[in-house]
Amino acid sequence: MGRFKLGTVNWKYIAGEVLLIFIGINLAIWFNTWNTNREIDKKKKTALHMIQKEIQNNLEDLANAEKNNQQIPKSIKIYEGMTSGDAGVIQATPQTIRKFQAQFPGFYTVTDSVPLGDNRFAYTGGTFINLELTELSKIAWETAKGTAIANEFAYECLYALEDMYSLQDMVQREMGKASEALQVGNIELLLKILEFINQLNPQLVADYKNMLAGLDDCY
Repeated sequence: MGRFKLGTVNWKYIAGEVLLIFIGINLAIWFNTWNTNREIDKKKKTALHMIQKEIQNNLEDLANAEKNNQQIPKSIKIYEGMTSGDAGVIQATPQTIRKFQAQFPGFYTVTDSVPLGDNRFAYTGGTFINLELTELSKIAWETAKGTAIANEFAYECLYALEDMYSLQDMVQREMGKASEALQVGNIELLLKILEFINQLNPQLVADYKNMLAGLDDCY
């Protein structure tokens, strides 16, 4: 009877094939991870750039509005100091009126005047309060959160952004209240709200500047 002789198994060859497969799989995983991280980094940079521009624009808009709105309490205080008790009537010299109108353009418009003697007049006119409402944007921030890319930010940065935009929302709500108070002619309430806003604004400005200085730490 003939014998069937089995061939010798080449274990080195098999081990080499397995090693090549192992290396190939790991290279594919590494490349996929590298490519995914590269895409995430690209999206993070884009999101943070948009947030940076948003903060810069908000900072500028807030500064302009604050400069205008801080004049409102001052103009009302001086105006009330010159009123005679009759609505829209103030008593002053022509020089005082010109100085007042130059300091607060558009606030008080003279429609008539009656001489009182000693270079003083009773001026009749109307007042106009120019309340500048800021539309502080948070579109870039909401987009970053909506696409979940904000979850890739460093934790301390994410916390600081949440805190900053929460304060911004508070300022926006108070500005809405100020607008409502002005619309119904509640000047006392308007002044109280503006005082509160003036207390919030410095902190918001500081948060904006700190965030701009630390955005690189968000990567």
